[in-house]
Amino acid sequence: MTRKIYSLIAAAVLAGSAAPAMAEPGGCLKYGAAGAVAGHVAHKHGVIGAVGGCAVGMYQRHKYRKSIAEKAALWEKEHPVDSKQNGSGWWQNNHSAAATNQKAQWYDAEHPESNAQPAAH
Repeated sequence: MTRKIYSLIAAAVLAGSAAPAMAEPGGCLKYGAAGAVAGHVAHKHGVIGAVGGCAVGMYQRHKYRKSIAEKAALWEKEHPVDSKQNGSGWWQNNHSAAATNQKAQWYDAEHPESNAQPAAH
């Protein structure tokens, strides 16, 4: 019986690790779960740990998304686009998360020495 349980757990771990890795940090659920476990280990403070972990996760994700948006804005500033030259100007009007991430990656590729945070205002 225990061998069957261990094999199911191993299969679940392998299936979970097969998913592509996300570059974006975990949010409230991921950090909250870790905080709940840490709080539980710290003698029945699981709820407090979950709340604290959730707050930290939301802050980390906000900080990451803000840095991506700043990098994308810097890339757009360095690469002004004339919509007449490039057609309809679709790229400039597209503010989706995928477009922002792509612009931030291009900025990082052009500035390899400054892959850390962009300068603060």
